[in-house]
Amino acid sequence: MDKGFKGWSSGLLGVLIFSGTLPATRVAVATFDPIFFTLARAAIAGVLAALILLALRQPRPARSDSRALLVVALGVVVGFPLLLALALRHVSAAHATVFVGLLPMATVMFGVLHGDKNPRGLFWLFSLSGSLVVAGFAMGQGIGVSLFDDLLMLVAVVVCGLGYAEGARLARRMGGWQVISWALVLALPLMLPLSLWTLPGNFQQATWPAWLSLGYVSLFSMLIGFFFWYRGLALGGIASVSQLQLLQPFFGLGLAALLLGEHVSAMMVASALAVALCVVGARRFAT
Repeated sequence: MDKGFKGWSSGLLGVLIFSGTLPATRVAVATFDPIFFTLARAAIAGVLAALILLALRQPRPARSDSRALLVVALGVVVGFPLLLALALRHVSAAHATVFVGLLPMATVMFGVLHGDKNPRGLFWLFSLSGSLVVAGFAMGQGIGVSLFDDLLMLVAVVVCGLGYAEGARLARRMGGWQVISWALVLALPLMLPLSLWTLPGNFQQATWPAWLSLGYVSLFSMLIGFFFWYRGLALGGIASVSQLQLLQPFFGLGLAALLLGEHVSAMMVASALAVALCVVGARRFAT
C-alpha cells in the first residue's frame, strides 16, 4: 500500500475521532469545572498511556527529545483542551468547531518553521482560503458578542498546531502512539495530583452524559485519536495530511446537531463545505 495513502487513511481516522471532542466537551463542561475537566482527561489518559508503555516495554525517549515532548504536552495535553473547555462554557460546539478549520494552516506553518518542506504557492492559497472562510464565519455570527471566547479558540488553534507539528516531527523517529503516550506521561506527575486536588466534593449533579463525555475525550480524543493522527502526519507529510482537518468542522457540525440538538445554520454548513473543498486544492499542491 502506498505510503501516502496509509498516511491519509490514518489521518482521516484520527480526524473522525477528534470530531467528537467538541460536542463531548460541551456536554461535560455543563457539569464539570473546565479546569478539573482538563486535568482529569489528561490524568486518565496519562495513566492509560503509562500502562501501555510498561506493558509493551517501550524504551525511554532520548534526552534530546525531552524539549519536543514538553512542547507536545503543553500544546495538546494542556493548552488546547483547557482553552477549548473555557470557550465552550459560553459558545456552542457548532460555533467552536468551525474554528478547527484554522488548524491545518497553523500546523503547516509550524512544520515549515521547524524545517519541514515548504509547500508550493498554490497550497498556501487554498489553505489561506479555508482559513478566511472560517474567519468570515466567525464575524458573520457576531464575533463581538463572544469576542473573548473566539480569542480563546484562536489561541487554542495556535498552541494545538504547534503541538501537532512538533509531534509529527517526533513521530517519524519514535512512532505516533509513542509520542502522545510519552507526552501524557511527562505531564502526569503534574496533572494527576492537580486533578485530585480540584476534584469536586459532590458528584450528585454529574449526569451520565457528562461522565461518558469525560470518558470519550480521555480515551479517544486524548489518546487513541493521536495514535492515528501522528502516524498519518509522519507517513503522509505535515502539509498534505494536516489539510484533512479541514473536514473536521463538517463532521463536528453533524455531531453537534445529532447529539446535542444544536441549531446548525445554513451559514455554518456553507462555511464547512467551502472549507472542505479547500482540501482538494491544498492536497494537490502540498508537495
